[in-house]
Amino acid sequence: MRFFCVLLGYLFGCFLTAEIVAHHKTGKRVFNIGSRNPGMANIALSLGKKSAAVTLLGDILKTALPCLLCRFVLFPSLGRVAVLYAGVGAALGHGFPFWHKFRGGRGVAVTCSYLILFSPLWGCIAELMGLGAVLLTGYLTIGALCIPFLFLPPAFLFYGSEAGLVSTAGAALMFILNFDSLKKMRNKEEKKVDLVGRFKKC
Repeated sequence: MRFFCVLLGYLFGCFLTAEIVAHHKTGKRVFNIGSRNPGMANIALSLGKKSAAVTLLGDILKTALPCLLCRFVLFPSLGRVAVLYAGVGAALGHGFPFWHKFRGGRGVAVTCSYLILFSPLWGCIAELMGLGAVLLTGYLTIGALCIPFLFLPPAFLFYGSEAGLVSTAGAALMFILNFDSLKKMRNKEEKKVDLVGRFKKC
C-alpha cells in the first residue's frame, strides 16, 4: 500500500504545470526561459504573478489529488500517513519526471502542499517560519529547506515514528533537489529576492 501511494504521487508529480503555462504564454518550454527551473518562482520572475498563480494552483492540485485519493479512497486503512507517502511521491515526480530525463523542479510548492494536507497547523507554522527565513536572508532556498526540516519535530512528537521517518525522507529529498542552489549560495552566485519589494509592486 505504501509503495502504491508513493507511485501514484510520483505519476501525478511528473505533471509539470510550469511547462504548460510557459508554452501557453510564450510558445517556449519552461526549461528555456528564466532560470530554466519548472517551478512557480521561475514563472513569477519570467511571466508575472498571474502565470505564477496558475502554476501554484496546478502544483497544489497535482499534490492534493493523489494525497486525498490515497487517504480516503484507495488506502484509508493507512490513515493520515498515506498523505505523506503520496506527497513525498509527488515531490519525487516533480523533481525527477521520467519524461524529461529525470530533470525537474525543486518541489517547494508540492512539499508545502502535502505538509499542510497532512497537518494544517504544523504545516502552516513551518511554512510561516520558512517565509520568515526568506525575509531575513533574501534566499528562497533557505526558506524552502527550513520548511520540511522544521516540520520534523512535530511529525515525530505528535504523529509517531512512521510519520517522522517519511517526513525525514521528504526533507532529505528537498535537500537533494535544492543542492545546486546551495552550492550557488556558497559561491555567491545565487540571487537574493526582495519579497517585500515585490509585494509592494503588486
